[in-house]
Amino acid sequence: MMKRPGSTAKAPWRPTLRKFLYTIVFLIILVGAGAFVLRMYGEELTELTFVPDSEFVAPDALADNAYQDPAMWFSRPGKGAQNDPARWQPLFEGDEGPREEDGTPIPSADLPTPRFAVFFVHPTSYFDGRQWNAPIDDEESQARARLMVRGMASAFNQASEIWVPRYRQATFGAFITIDPQAQEALDAAYSDIEAAFAFFVDSIPADMPIVIAGHSQGGYHATRLLEEQVAGTPLQQRVAMAYPIGWPISIEHDLPSLGLPACATADQSGCIVSWASFADPPEPGQFLRRYTELPGMDGEPRGESPILCVNPLTGVMGGSADAEMNLGTLVPEDDLSTGTLVRRSVPATCADNGLLIIGNPPDLGQYVLPGNNYHVYDIPLFWQNLNEDVVRRVAAWQPAP
Repeated sequence: MMKRPGSTAKAPWRPTLRKFLYTIVFLIILVGAGAFVLRMYGEELTELTFVPDSEFVAPDALADNAYQDPAMWFSRPGKGAQNDPARWQPLFEGDEGPREEDGTPIPSADLPTPRFAVFFVHPTSYFDGRQWNAPIDDEESQARARLMVRGMASAFNQASEIWVPRYRQATFGAFITIDPQAQEALDAAYSDIEAAFAFFVDSIPADMPIVIAGHSQGGYHATRLLEEQVAGTPLQQRVAMAYPIGWPISIEHDLPSLGLPACATADQSGCIVSWASFADPPEPGQFLRRYTELPGMDGEPRGESPILCVNPLTGVMGGSADAEMNLGTLVPEDDLSTGTLVRRSVPATCADNGLLIIGNPPDLGQYVLPGNNYHVYDIPLFWQNLNEDVVRRVAAWQPAP
């Protein structure tokens, strides 16, 4: 029977519409609550996800001759340019340039080739929360590490030799907890790096200057090499430069233990360059909390002691430089497999606390960390400046008499 106009009987579609609206409202509330929870408890949720809840189990010791095997290196002499990710040469925006058959750019013939060897330690590429150290044969983390070597170690590609070891890195969760097992995982990873470094030193010419570099976890291992294997030893006389980038170094509590000073001028050699990048507005709360929680190399609390910041655009400690001085930012493709150098795109200012502030957030991809933390892009942001910085400094280096 037809209902007369004005009837209060419900249309059959109204309950469905109401349910739909209730669902939308619920999702809005859920999303808002999720954002609130992440903001309030993000660190706790991150720890729950990435910090292993299993007991630390020390990896088996490597064989004494493990690093004689070329397969234990992402990069080393003899790999060949097409098989060595550290030898990749990106092109500048708009520059087609000569390329190999696989599309890899061919470096210009007139690039200088200074005589020095680089030992580079790649950053964390293992995020599994089920164990503290990555297996050396973990395909996913190794593939990711190879991409990182391509985008970061390649900044040193004018070196005569580049050596980048594979190692049983500590998982990401080891860097977001104060659990003592995290240090055990780092110690285990460092033991691999120490063995690789010893083989590297034995393998290069005895009079060849050395550059020690790394990023993030790699920066940690690089500083430890400086402290334990270089400072106060005859080897210190051969270290032309150190670039432990993306690892916070306390000027007061860490730097004196490393045997090398911070770089005070753009032409200085035998010194240390490091920075940690944040865009405006920087929110480094978690980063600085972790920094202050751990003691410095002198065993004393770091507190609010300034972090070492050598401005990658000027080559000196502190100060500010506009984007005009940026010789080339490596802007990666989404999968990080390739990228293009873009000139004059990012400025750099060392803040009073030692963070490097890069102005408005540049669009480099999806891996920007919370708080406008551009940690993943520390090297790509200033790829070309770093490429030229190391050449200039090694050219100025002279062995001690």
